[in-house]
Amino acid sequence: MASPESLTDEEIVERQLGRKPRAFRGVAVRCPFGRPAVTEQAPFDDEGHPFPTQFWVTCPQLVAAISRLEAAGGVEQWSRAARDDPELAASLAAAEDAQRSARPELAAGIGGSTRAGSLKCLHAHAAFALARPGYVLGDRILAELPSLWPSSCCTPADDA
Repeated sequence: MASPESLTDEEIVERQLGRKPRAFRGVAVRCPFGRPAVTEQAPFDDEGHPFPTQFWVTCPQLVAAISRLEAAGGVEQWSRAARDDPELAASLAAAEDAQRSARPELAAGIGGSTRAGSLKCLHAHAAFALARPGYVLGDRILAELPSLWPSSCCTPADDA
C-alpha cells in the first residue's frame, strides 16, 4: 500500500471522490494540510465529452459542508441574493464572463448552464471563489460555512 506522500495528486483526488476524476487537469487550491481541495478540470474529458465545470471541490469536509448548505435551501437563497443585490449580481456577471473567457470552447458559465435566474450548484461557485479570489458572491457563500477547513486532514490516507 502506497503512503499518502507517495501518491500523485490525481490519486489523492480519486481517494477523495471515491472514483477516478474526470477531465482532471491539476490542483487549483490546496487545503492547509497540503492536500488537493479544488481541482481544475479540462473542458473535455478523455472521451471527448464536454466538462463544463472548470473548478471542482474535492476536499471531503468542504464538499459535505457545501452540500448541507445546499440542502438547507442555499441554492434558492443565493440565487435570490444574486438577483436582488446589485453587488452580488455584478460579481456573478463578472465571474461568469471570466469563466466563459477561460473556456471559450464551451461558452458555459460557472458550473455549466444555469436555469434562468438561478444558480446551479453552490459547490461550483465556492470552488471558483477559492480558485479565483475576489469573487464576492462565492466568498459570501463560503462565509456561510461553519468552517472552511477541518482541524485535521479529512482525506483518506490509505485503502482501508
